[in-house]
Amino acid sequence: MQALFSQWEWRLIILIPLGILAVIYVTGWLTIRRRLGGRSRLANYWRLAAYIGGMVVLMTSLMSPIDLLGGQLFFMHMIQHLLTMMVAAPLLALSNPFPIGLWGLPTPLRRVVASGFVHDSWFRRALTYVTRPSIVWFLYLVIYLGWHDPEFYTLALRRDGVHDFQHITFFVGSMLYWWHVTGAGPRLHGQFPIWARIVYLLAMIPPNMIAGIMIALSPTVIYTYYESVPRIWGYTVLQDQMAAGVIMWIPGSMMFLIAALVFVSKLLSGDGQEAPSTSAALYDDATLIAPGLENRVIQNRWRRLERSGPPLSDSESHQS
Repeated sequence: MQALFSQWEWRLIILIPLGILAVIYVTGWLTIRRRLGGRSRLANYWRLAAYIGGMVVLMTSLMSPIDLLGGQLFFMHMIQHLLTMMVAAPLLALSNPFPIGLWGLPTPLRRVVASGFVHDSWFRRALTYVTRPSIVWFLYLVIYLGWHDPEFYTLALRRDGVHDFQHITFFVGSMLYWWHVTGAGPRLHGQFPIWARIVYLLAMIPPNMIAGIMIALSPTVIYTYYESVPRIWGYTVLQDQMAAGVIMWIPGSMMFLIAALVFVSKLLSGDGQEAPSTSAALYDDATLIAPGLENRVIQNRWRRLERSGPPLSDSESHQS
């Protein structure tokens, strides 16, 4: 166990941002739990577990021996990419990090951030436009497949700065993609219908499968960088490339398929439509998001919640 952890590369450039984000999220989660208690559907335990799980997977992807082995084995690098884009990102999106993290910020900073998301904000209008589902889907596809171009891929492996930028684009692109899939806040585009999420997921499978098959079945070495590094574990360069392609082709495609099947089951069971909440609007996920403060009643509740006094009761909220 000691030998395993000694091979981790504890990079401050990764640890510090992730540590700050974790503190903000946990602080926000505790704040919502303290003020709204068990009535909050937003700050429940499974969201906290999803966030912690996503952070652990992300740290494993970026700092564990997987990162070191990725420089010598193509299939380990492919595993690293899948962990970041198809495990860590969806877990973090399921934790609904924006509204919960917002409550972890100091009050002055929270108000500044919230002001950028009010209904008539130019920032909100611009962000809504550039993050439309069609644009995000295409961006995710370009980032995912574009970095697997042999020239770009080799450049990333040879230069640390480019490699870090590759991981940043992988993570940001995948967070945007899974943001639409999970329906996490801020809901700038309204509620994404269940059937649309299914299409959104299934549409990513064919290009992912085609790329994986082309890599796996190629009779020649595509990623020649791996010919210049020492071979380990007895894999030849071509065997390594085949394994990487199979990982991209099958497990990579299965992640989209499994997520789509989850939504299909929700649709068939009748859970695809959100029932209107009978409790105060303040307790709804969407209205706990600062960007949702679009009318005076909700704004008044927001101000009352920010005070240090006790949270509103159901009867008080209905009188607001």
